[in-house]
Amino acid sequence: MPQFLIKNQNFNMKKLLLAAGVIIFSVTSFSQSLSIIPAPASVTLNQGTFTITPSTKIILEAPAAKKSADFFNKYLKEYYGFTLPVAKEKTAESNAVILNFDKMENSIPGAYNLSVDKNKVYIGGDNEQGIFYGIQTLIQLLPVEKSTSLAIKQCNIIDSPRFAYRGLHLDCGRHFFSVDFVKQYIDFIALHKMNTFHWHLTEDQGWRIEIKKYPLLTQVGSCRNGTATGHNKESDNIKYCGYYTQEQIKEVVKYAADRYITIIPEIEMPGHGLAALAAYPYLGCTKGPYQVGQKWGVFPDVFCAGNDSTYKFIENVLDEVMALFPSKYIHIGGDECPKTRWQTCPVCQARIKSEGLKDEHALQSYFIQRIEKYLNSKGRQIIGWDEILEGGLAPNATVMSWRGEQGGIDAAKQHHKVVMTPGSYVYFDHSQSKKEDSLTIGGDLPLQVVYNYEPIPAALTADEANYVLGAQANVWSEYMANPAKVEYMLFPRLSALSEVLWSGKGNKNWDDFLTRMQAQYKRYDLWKVMYNTKGINKGE
Repeated sequence: MPQFLIKNQNFNMKKLLLAAGVIIFSVTSFSQSLSIIPAPASVTLNQGTFTITPSTKIILEAPAAKKSADFFNKYLKEYYGFTLPVAKEKTAESNAVILNFDKMENSIPGAYNLSVDKNKVYIGGDNEQGIFYGIQTLIQLLPVEKSTSLAIKQCNIIDSPRFAYRGLHLDCGRHFFSVDFVKQYIDFIALHKMNTFHWHLTEDQGWRIEIKKYPLLTQVGSCRNGTATGHNKESDNIKYCGYYTQEQIKEVVKYAADRYITIIPEIEMPGHGLAALAAYPYLGCTKGPYQVGQKWGVFPDVFCAGNDSTYKFIENVLDEVMALFPSKYIHIGGDECPKTRWQTCPVCQARIKSEGLKDEHALQSYFIQRIEKYLNSKGRQIIGWDEILEGGLAPNATVMSWRGEQGGIDAAKQHHKVVMTPGSYVYFDHSQSKKEDSLTIGGDLPLQVVYNYEPIPAALTADEANYVLGAQANVWSEYMANPAKVEYMLFPRLSALSEVLWSGKGNKNWDDFLTRMQAQYKRYDLWKVMYNTKGINKGE
């Protein structure tokens, strides 16, 4: 059996990748024993174990690894009832978890190597993120039974991510989720070696972010007078409210940053803005009155694209959003914007004429490009759903392709960056099987379909494929009113997606994944999260 022996925790990734055939064999042979998800690039299983106990020390040979040590201790405390002492310099060669930096050749940050021998665990990352991802693998080496004596198998692991963008979305507009659950959600992202949280904060059914310049956005826009029940769309007539204060958002942003996760906020425009119109009716074409949406779907009332006061409002909102979120990207939606009101709005028609625009689709493009120019002037970039392609794509925009893959293909061919998120593969609000026993929005997205997804479309050349940053799953909450339902819809599909985004294309094996999932289901139990049990053994 070939062995990948790690000397001084340094290696040449390019040489490693040349041995891909051997790597696949190694992973396939040993993954059952180690049950690591997502599958690492290379795994060597050795004889013997090392045992972590409360006397084991974490040695920070790289002081910047403290966040990773803190995360590991938080995990140990929550699920095993103890923590490890942390030393800032090397004080022991045995009974230790050593965290350090190692030089590695990998184009995407986050590579690491992990070795376990009879005396210690060593994790070497190419940067802070690499160490953190090594910690996530170490967590998966731990037994799933609560104990203060955690025996882990001796092994050598070499690993690195495939895609730079590995994302998960949560819609807090339709249903509001507490800060505590949002933090737990971020932990789910971290535990799956993903690095982006797309936080959907405004919708027709609720405005969820405090904007101090416009207090009515939360005083009025964060509450609706009822919620659609079932697919019949009747309202329960029960008032429903919720929003995040700016202090809470700062807290969540820091929590994510400590886990090397970037939060991309989404402020919907020009459609899906009914909650904002209810708060400030002058933002709409008809000037209202408007009510925060109670039903699901698409509403005809959208931001007036002809009125300069609309753009000033949005710029002021975005100023406060940018002060809260340091992310490179600000998501501006751009999807499902009916043009009905614009077609009969005098100021919108005047704007079309004065700007020499072809039609209302071009007016939407004008709207998006104007917002992009403003965000670019502040050093930020826009990202939007693939409808922003209509009427001409804004110059520096990144496209999130959700209506299938064609939007992403078109954008990549135009040399725009792309995040793939097609509904047929990564919409986790869809049913997990045809035997779904809970209310969902519909559709059918079983585990194996998620696992088999390939984010690089075959229609792209090798050069065009470089514009695909990665992919993300979307969790729309029309029929997810509580955290337990969100968890049920996430798991086990999130584990499948993590392997799609992290592991090399040739490193995936469905049967082996199912075998490794047996330990993952036990880990879900340890976490006390809800998960779908249909098709666990057959992968249905």
